[in-house]
Amino acid sequence: MTLAPPRTVGRPLIETRPLRHPDASDAGLMAKRGWWLVLLNVLVPGSAQVLAGRRRLGRFGLGATLLVWFLVIVVAALAMFARPVLLWLAVGAGLFSAVLLTVVQIALVGYAVLWLVLTLDTLRLVRLVKVQGPSRFAIPLVALLLFGLIGSGTAYAASAVGSVRDTLGAVFGNSGPSLPPSEGYYNILLLGADSGEGRDSMRFDSISVVSVNATTGAVTITGIPRELPNAPFSAKSPMLEQYPNGFEGHSSSTCGWNGWMNHVRNAAQTCREDGGSALYPDAAAHGSEPGIEATKDAAEGVLGIEIPYYVFVDMHGFAQLIDALGGVDINVTERLPMGGGPSYDGEPAEDWAIGWIEPGQQHMNGDTAQWYARSRYTTSDWDRMKRQRELQAAILAQFTPQTVLTRFNEVAAAGTALIETDLPQDKLPEFFDLVLKAKEQTVTSIELTPEFGVDEHEPDYAHVHEMIQQALHPPTPTATPSP
Repeated sequence: MTLAPPRTVGRPLIETRPLRHPDASDAGLMAKRGWWLVLLNVLVPGSAQVLAGRRRLGRFGLGATLLVWFLVIVVAALAMFARPVLLWLAVGAGLFSAVLLTVVQIALVGYAVLWLVLTLDTLRLVRLVKVQGPSRFAIPLVALLLFGLIGSGTAYAASAVGSVRDTLGAVFGNSGPSLPPSEGYYNILLLGADSGEGRDSMRFDSISVVSVNATTGAVTITGIPRELPNAPFSAKSPMLEQYPNGFEGHSSSTCGWNGWMNHVRNAAQTCREDGGSALYPDAAAHGSEPGIEATKDAAEGVLGIEIPYYVFVDMHGFAQLIDALGGVDINVTERLPMGGGPSYDGEPAEDWAIGWIEPGQQHMNGDTAQWYARSRYTTSDWDRMKRQRELQAAILAQFTPQTVLTRFNEVAAAGTALIETDLPQDKLPEFFDLVLKAKEQTVTSIELTPEFGVDEHEPDYAHVHEMIQQALHPPTPTATPSP
């Protein structure tokens, strides 16, 4: 009978766990162990430390990882099954959304830093001096590359969250009251002009009203010529008392205006000593100004619909937004000059054009698209309005989830430079859903021009009201009874 050798007192049993207590003399085992630790650090950050090293750090990292996974699952579930709730938390809850986004941004940055610490500690646990051959150099290179790829995604997410918070604060810092749809539509006055230096004498180059069906998301854009004369004001407008027979011009050696639609701002704000504050005392508090409110009232009188909100589009920011979206696709039907100004009017375009927009299908950058919208020296204002509607529809088509996610920071920065609005922040979740619905439908365009039966010199506003009602509320066809 053979007796087992006696156990040596004080000598530990040989460990059989190679991740925690490897045989350092086995180069092949050390290489395999190194690759496993790197893989664990990528798949479940913190697990490498729990299995092979500093368990306290590993447990902290593993807990943070599981918490992040849980939150990602919650967000994904809300996005699929309760998107309005997710949007309200992210952008529609005012101060609460700003605080929540700040917490999320700090958490993402903190987790990225923790992951970097775990990656460096994982490389310490690998014991590269005991690894032979190509793996000695490949293991740290792969570990750092994988962290760079995944960690940069986390950093980008943190940056995007910060952009959302900053954009919401900049664009929606002040807003008008939150109102229900009017006759089933949200009507928004869309104004375009050059802002910046000289803004006090600014006149709107583009005036239109976007009507969004609050149920289906169907969009109707009505273009109002900037030179539309004698616009009537809505019944609630303080301008109605001064212009009961429609907007009229006023001659003055210091500050006058004519009776065109884009001169309403002059009469209501620019040429008044009080800047229009007596007419619209609440405008500034609601993120607007008297000239814009008066233009809203005129647009309401022209179209016969309620228009509670406006969006002002800075033409310089307009080009920046198109570049942020990666450009737009437009089918150009005629050759158009780029450049020029009033002093060039009447001269051959070849003498002053800085370039040309050629006919055919084109993918335009922001600068080209801006000239496409503004060029008017070889075409009429009516043609110019049509091109602006084409660009509005093209921009809407570019707002795909893929484009916004991959270019989010650029789009957000462009939006801050582009937009002034009194849209209330709590409407954003609803408007987001409506935009997604709108992308599945054709945008309807109406222009108040002779082509649509509107006299450019003496418009029949009763006819315009009827035309808008027919477009927004078409009669339901009645079924013919069977014989």
